[in-house]
Amino acid sequence: MNRLTGFFCCLCVLLITFSACKEKRGELKPIRFTGSYNRDFNDLNDKHIDSAQKLGVKPVASREEAKHATRKMKEIATNDYFEVEDLTHSIPFLVPEAEKLLTDIGRNFQDSLYNLNAPLYKIKVTSVTRTVEDVSKLRKRNGNSSANSAHQYGTTFDISWVRYTKIKEKDPLDLDKDQLKLVLATVLRDLQRADRCYIKHERKQGCFHITVRQ
Repeated sequence: MNRLTGFFCCLCVLLITFSACKEKRGELKPIRFTGSYNRDFNDLNDKHIDSAQKLGVKPVASREEAKHATRKMKEIATNDYFEVEDLTHSIPFLVPEAEKLLTDIGRNFQDSLYNLNAPLYKIKVTSVTRTVEDVSKLRKRNGNSSANSAHQYGTTFDISWVRYTKIKEKDPLDLDKDQLKLVLATVLRDLQRADRCYIKHERKQGCFHITVRQ
């Protein structure tokens, strides 16, 4: 065996070893959230509205109008970090700051799962920007809905804390919704403390109501 052949043999062994180590996941680490959902995520509507009006667009009447809003908006779709559910009372448009925040939440969530030696999941977006008509319809169905919703400004979205999408279905390890909520809450609190967003824990709707701040 000459030196060149020996070098390639050693390289192959190292690559195979590295690949095997990469595929092997360590033991699942303890999953904790040292806080209170209702106490830590209790930013009230006036804070959401104030930030939404400063950063967002004027309320739009339709999806077509959103494409020509007072500020450039980005259309969001299911990707590697989050899944957009079927939107019945909102349209998938956000101002750039909110779109970046949503992507960062999804990415940070998966990074946290990876660091815990947990299987990877995607978060689920359940509501995004609401048109004037959407808000009107919701108020007819639910008298408690606010006429001045932060969702009208393209700055606000809801993320489910009940439903998640597992990326590798064949992964034998599963996390339940309560464990995943702990991870998501830790990610959200870090972004909240960095003044990236306002957050309200919605118990009845099973979601975190989030408005971008910067």
